[in-house]
Amino acid sequence: LGGTLAPRHPSPLRATRRTGRTAAMAPPTGPPPKTKSKEFYDIVRLIGECKNKSDEDAIMRREMMLLRTILASPKLEKSKMKEYLIRLMYIEMLGHDASFGYIHAVKATHEGELAMKRVGYLATSAFLDENHDLIILIVNTLQQDLRNDNYLVVCAALTTVCRLVNEETIPAVLPQVAELLTHPKEHVRKKAIMALHRFHQRSPSSVTHLHQKFRQMLCDKDPSVMSAALCALHELILTDPAPHKNLVPSFVSILKQIVEHRLPKSYDYHRVPAPFIQIKLLKILAALGVADKAASTEMYSVLGTCLKKGDNAVNIGNAIVYECVRTAASIYPSPVLLEHCASVVSRFVKSPSNNLKYVGLDALSCIVNINPKYATEHQMAVVDCLTDPDESLRKKTLDLLYRMTKPHNVEVIVTKMTDFLRSATDRHTREETVGRISELAERYAPTTQWFIDTMNAMFAIGGDVVKPAAAHNLMRLIGEGSGEDAADAALRASAVTAYLDLLAKPKLPKVLLEVILWVVGEYGALSGKSPAELMDALCGAVEEQPEGRAVQAQAMTACAKLAAGVGGNGQLSEKAARLMHRNLNSRSVDVQQRAYEIGALMREAPGVVAAALPQDASCEDLEVDPALPGLEAFVRKALA
Repeated sequence: LGGTLAPRHPSPLRATRRTGRTAAMAPPTGPPPKTKSKEFYDIVRLIGECKNKSDEDAIMRREMMLLRTILASPKLEKSKMKEYLIRLMYIEMLGHDASFGYIHAVKATHEGELAMKRVGYLATSAFLDENHDLIILIVNTLQQDLRNDNYLVVCAALTTVCRLVNEETIPAVLPQVAELLTHPKEHVRKKAIMALHRFHQRSPSSVTHLHQKFRQMLCDKDPSVMSAALCALHELILTDPAPHKNLVPSFVSILKQIVEHRLPKSYDYHRVPAPFIQIKLLKILAALGVADKAASTEMYSVLGTCLKKGDNAVNIGNAIVYECVRTAASIYPSPVLLEHCASVVSRFVKSPSNNLKYVGLDALSCIVNINPKYATEHQMAVVDCLTDPDESLRKKTLDLLYRMTKPHNVEVIVTKMTDFLRSATDRHTREETVGRISELAERYAPTTQWFIDTMNAMFAIGGDVVKPAAAHNLMRLIGEGSGEDAADAALRASAVTAYLDLLAKPKLPKVLLEVILWVVGEYGALSGKSPAELMDALCGAVEEQPEGRAVQAQAMTACAKLAAGVGGNGQLSEKAARLMHRNLNSRSVDVQQRAYEIGALMREAPGVVAAALPQDASCEDLEVDPALPGLEAFVRKALA
């Protein structure tokens, strides 16, 4: 026994067993085992290989007929019901009617087997809506499953509750859902809050007594539960912020903890801590800080930190920066914070990416609403976006330029807008641009002459979309003047000269022709030309312009005004007379009546014509006697 022991050699059998155990413990390789029938995989494969919709519809019709026959059979294999329900969902997802199998989905929710129950709830949620007649059949099952010991069953039931419970059935499950707010599993608590949130959306009065529960769940130890409570509180705050003002410190504290990376790393996205929770909190703070200096002051510090940490050139970081800017623009303004926002957003506007440019323009729009000075330094970068081929970007740029315009930059911005109008082809965009040019020119015009020149250019380029009100505003401005006779006369003479030059162009829009005819008719004498020359010029334009036929009535009135003015002697020129005689037989009743009236007026004495068509009297108030004494003779004669 005291001798040396012989060395032990490994037994081949033992080595084989060890190798077998090692192989058994190794991770499986190759494709996962198939759990569905060959028919199921064939359907999926055939659908994927379809070249057009008609082939897909043919396959689905065959599948519907097959499943209808199988489900109607008295010898239905219960073990395959899960697969049949999945195939029915496939049919519904592709736009076909699987209503013949709805009842089988409802029956599957009553099963005791976990997998079958979950598939049953999934199929029921996909097939039915809250107003379907079969909902009544699952209410009792939901009540039982909400009390189940298996949290997976409870989660499946809560998911179905969110999807299918309507206003009438909420009271049947509300007590059980409220009890689940204290469940030991965080998944259940989260889904319970989501269900209560859904109840609030369907019937706000049903969960009024549970609003305090949402506040309590903000303190839950699990971040997912807290984030679900944030979604519900956000909706409550949007409806009425006042009762939730005292939560501002809590929201600020939560946001600060997230920004400081105190949440588990599983909530990070591209190394950004819980970005979606951050965005939700920023939206909540934006709603709570509106016109509230005290609440906003508590937010400034954390917003600055959030803005700084989010500016990391990653897409999700850009989203946080954008939401920070919107929040800073919504709450009581802080000049320092807004300055910081403007500097960060400038990176977006100058980015080569159109998506970031659009976000930058939208963010600048929010800041400009507070104070346009924050966007002044980015004005040229914004203007450059007008030439971008992206239509949505151009529209957003127009909107921002409109908001940025002030008296000191109106000339630059309106010039850029006019250049953009030349290249714009979309009618809606042209209408919007014309409207904004007109409004900005009228509001911030540095001089009357600039206003007239701008409006003339706009009429010439976008006359097809100019509204009549813009033309009336221009004519009113020329007619009213500034009150200084010498300056007004010079302005009107300049306008007449410019309009007479425009008549030489081959194609003028109707709205511009109407303005030209009115201005020349009222103030043509200031040009130094004789009334006959002016009448011939107007009549020639009516004959040559494509839109001339539409303004013949205005042309005859303008000629009559010129004839009634100085040097006209109450006589029409030869061309004007021909125009009037030609329209005596016009198909337009209005034009024909105008021709007869002017013809009758021209046969009167020059003094009568001048009294009927006074010069520069368009803006004078007319005194109307309500008694209408001039009609007494006609009334007495009619009553006699």
